[in-house]
Amino acid sequence: MDFVIGGVSAAGASIFSNPLDVLKTRMQLQGELKAKGHHAVHYRNVFHAAVVVVQNDGLLGLQKGLTPALFMHFIRNSVRLGTYQYLTKNGFITDQNGKTIFWRSFTASAFSGAAGAFFGSPLFLIKTQLQSQANRSIAVGHQHGHAGTLAAIQQIYSKNGIRGLWRGVNGTMLRAVAGSSAQLTSFAMSKDYLKQYSLFESSPLLTSLTASIIGGFFQTIMITPFDLVSTRIYNQGLDANGKGLLYKGIADCFLKTWSAEGFFGFYKGVTANYMRLAPHGALCLVFWDLLKGVQAKYLDDR
Repeated sequence: MDFVIGGVSAAGASIFSNPLDVLKTRMQLQGELKAKGHHAVHYRNVFHAAVVVVQNDGLLGLQKGLTPALFMHFIRNSVRLGTYQYLTKNGFITDQNGKTIFWRSFTASAFSGAAGAFFGSPLFLIKTQLQSQANRSIAVGHQHGHAGTLAAIQQIYSKNGIRGLWRGVNGTMLRAVAGSSAQLTSFAMSKDYLKQYSLFESSPLLTSLTASIIGGFFQTIMITPFDLVSTRIYNQGLDANGKGLLYKGIADCFLKTWSAEGFFGFYKGVTANYMRLAPHGALCLVFWDLLKGVQAKYLDDR
């Protein structure tokens, strides 16, 4: 049940966060491997990007990739949050007084995040490629031209087999280690700290919401460079042998991005990323805490 609760919580949150994921993806692909001032700027900032997408692709353009996103978040977070909760229940995360131990939480969240990323990688790949698809006048990055989720699965599998569906998995696992360890550890430790105050001690919902916003900040700082690299590896075009046209792998993408765009190139779309991660993380972790409370009450009543 812990695994299902984690998946449902994340899938519910993704309905609200997906539009910002679309904007983040477009901004990360804009000016790929080009120096500032040497490429067209379709999206000046997250707010301008939203207007541009709606003007060119309609309101539904903000929900591109929603179907694979829902399933991806369910699968990834069933594994990630379910595993983390299992380890918490079995005393791996906390000390004898129930306080979070930093290194244990970091290790558990990194492991659970990487495991979730592995299983959700094919859907992350398809989500990214669908989100990047746009009207030709505002298109950025490689355009795969998928007709939908099932068509994308069929097209990728027919060309490159199972390996094609898991292409870029190393990048998303590294992304997950950075993001999950930062989010879940800061979330758990923030809750421990906030519970010292009567306002938060008497309001579990306020405690979870505040701690999740703090967790979203640390998650964004840690995850954005890895997220950008993962997005670009997933979205790049492939040659006839199924190899990337732009990047050989994670290290190559990091080096080429640094060389062409500098340090700040890794933080393209960071505002959109925080605006996505903070509410998504907040809703996901709040839903997670609420559903765990419902589960605990149900078990107690039995």
